[in-house]
Amino acid sequence: MLLVENRKARFEYTVHEKMVAGVILSGSEVKSLRLKQASLAGSYIKEIGNELYLVNAHINPYSFSNQENYDPRQSRKLLLSKKEIENCRLSNQQKGWAIIPLAFLLLHNRIKVEIALAKGKKAYEKKEVIKQRDLQREDKREY
Repeated sequence: MLLVENRKARFEYTVHEKMVAGVILSGSEVKSLRLKQASLAGSYIKEIGNELYLVNAHINPYSFSNQENYDPRQSRKLLLSKKEIENCRLSNQQKGWAIIPLAFLLLHNRIKVEIALAKGKKAYEKKEVIKQRDLQREDKREY
């Protein structure tokens, strides 16, 4: 089940390969995510050591928790196999490629992050997408 989606990521990047990764969260973060109180806008995935971290993802503090020094934009460790981490690292080293978070998912009662290996779009590619979207809207209006 889709909890939170990064809609801007599909506009900014061309997605080539998707993966689902586990993420280490506190209990109040899980409750907040189940209430869909989070945002992936501006977030990215960074390699630190031999591990991947979700950076700059905003998860609102759960209203009924009493966490005092809670940082909503803290880095969160992703849980992937060594093979998947190596695959991500190799593609991330190529120019123009990035590892981006697409969505928070609820799978089998566990919170997961859908990540993608993606290539950044050029400005003219983005303009073309906007033109196509406008044309489709106009066609729908005519009928």
